[in-house]
Amino acid sequence: MSTPPAAPPAETPERLAFYERISRKHLAPLWTSLSRLVTPEPVSACQPAAWSFADIRAAMIEAGGLISAREAERRVLILENPGLRGQSKITTDLYAGVQLVLPGEVAPAHRHAQSALRFVLEGDGAHTAVNGERTTMRYGDFIITPPMAWHDHGNETDHPMFWLDGLDIPIVQFLDASFSEHHDEDEQPIARPVGDSHARFGSNLLPVDYRTADGGSPVFNYPYARTREALERMRQTGPWDPCHGLKMRYTNPVTGGYPMTTIAAFIQLLPKGFVTKPYRSTDASVFVAVEGRGRTRIGADFSVDWQPRDIFVVPSWKPVTHEASDDAVLFSFSDRPIQQALQLFREDRTDA
Repeated sequence: MSTPPAAPPAETPERLAFYERISRKHLAPLWTSLSRLVTPEPVSACQPAAWSFADIRAAMIEAGGLISAREAERRVLILENPGLRGQSKITTDLYAGVQLVLPGEVAPAHRHAQSALRFVLEGDGAHTAVNGERTTMRYGDFIITPPMAWHDHGNETDHPMFWLDGLDIPIVQFLDASFSEHHDEDEQPIARPVGDSHARFGSNLLPVDYRTADGGSPVFNYPYARTREALERMRQTGPWDPCHGLKMRYTNPVTGGYPMTTIAAFIQLLPKGFVTKPYRSTDASVFVAVEGRGRTRIGADFSVDWQPRDIFVVPSWKPVTHEASDDAVLFSFSDRPIQQALQLFREDRTDA
């Protein structure tokens, strides 16, 4: 049995005077802060939170009348965690925002050290281009942009396009490793036909001379139509995990690892009436309801009723349960690849 942490040493006039003297030499005593630095379990300012897509959409449409995609570079409203306000964070180490591209607009080409994902929330037919290849964006598609990959977005349809952006901005910022560049043109030159990356890497085939890299997936669009079909086929035989329903992770088809080195993405199916057992893990997770309606309870005193396109966040080590009112699909992403690489990931599940 673990013992509770010892109380910090008492402060005496002599000790306080000593602390003041050494502070002038940029020194500090560990014993006054050790209990805050090495905690018995995760302690985070990240809070459970939820955003209604209806509210986000209304604000985004208003923003569309105030600033153009070119002027903004990226017309995005940041989803700020209420416990981390002013830090552009949805969890302690991940960023999320909702982007709008109106008909006829282009979000100009740029590239940066940060890894990015897009999860399409509304619209069908706009495109994103990554390193010289375009892909069409449709509802529920999961699209990635590897570090320093040129990317731009365009909307030739007659309706607005919305998607969720997820990036590792806080991680790159913490490591002081941020770089970015702007392309000479709003839209990068297209060098490969639509579907080229899927043909080369996503069909159980690889170019004969391909050398496996340690970076992200060479496939950058994971269409929801394929994902949903796979979930539907698997539901016929199960099994249903007590904590997750039917949950799968997106993969790099070359390595079998995560599509991005810093961000994991998951998709799960919950049949109507399914109630998960409590589950908690060290990777704080951002969820998007894709299909159906339900309720999620986070910790002891937070719950959210969700419907398609709504977004919510589960902090590290907070117990979570999902209740599906209809057949439901949830998308989520987290920093699990980093935690697993550093042997920090831990989970706790209640199956009984």
